[in-house]
Amino acid sequence: MTEAKIRQLLRQVAERRVSPDQALEKLRDLPFEDLGFAQIDHHRTLRRGLPEVIFGEGKTAAQIIAIGKRIVANETNLVITRLDAVKAQEVKRKLHELDYHEEARIGTILTETPRVVSHGMIGVLCAGTSDIPIAEEAALCAELFGNSVERLYDVGVAGLHRLVANLALIRRATVLIVAAGMEGALPSVVAGMVSAPVIAVPTSIGYGASFKGITALLGMLNSCASGVTVVNIDNGFGAAFAATLINRAGLGRGNADG
Repeated sequence: MTEAKIRQLLRQVAERRVSPDQALEKLRDLPFEDLGFAQIDHHRTLRRGLPEVIFGEGKTAAQIIAIGKRIVANETNLVITRLDAVKAQEVKRKLHELDYHEEARIGTILTETPRVVSHGMIGVLCAGTSDIPIAEEAALCAELFGNSVERLYDVGVAGLHRLVANLALIRRATVLIVAAGMEGALPSVVAGMVSAPVIAVPTSIGYGASFKGITALLGMLNSCASGVTVVNIDNGFGAAFAATLINRAGLGRGNADG
């Protein structure tokens, strides 16, 4: 249950449109609900401003359905990351309102349409077309978390002119999420040209010596462009969460040279 809905419930009690017992019943499962195999954190939105998100990889469809039903019942937006197409079909048989975003591998049921509440625009960049699924996870999550998002894909360092041609867009961003595999060079290049915070996402794309993203991860951690923040391999969701917190705090001030 979101802060807005709890405030609405308290007003209804104060106005005697809802009895204290009815309100108590609605709040009974707060702050968390024990399903035996999972404990759902219904207070996540109150504490952090963003709801709990289901990590679909490794969970059965039955587990996702059970958790999803309780999240929706508590009038919170349902977001499921790392949901493959086969599992999404199984989940949709029970949760008919599920929307599946195949490229991002995200399933959603929105009880409340996300509205833009953040400070500025988040720019999501990726180096190659193969990185798009991770970039889309980041971009879609950022939108679901209440951000304005601009996408710029396939602008890796193998053709730097593609990036330079879009500097005006990049410099409008309050915070940038930059996904790259192979050697992971793109975040360093971007961070050297802008004053906004850069969150680097190493992807598991590349030939053998990329070691499924470890090479990109180490390259980003060793960036010579100061201030690059790095999340885990393929963690578009984590990048979106961090970018949202920066954006809402107004810590990213935009680019003076934009």
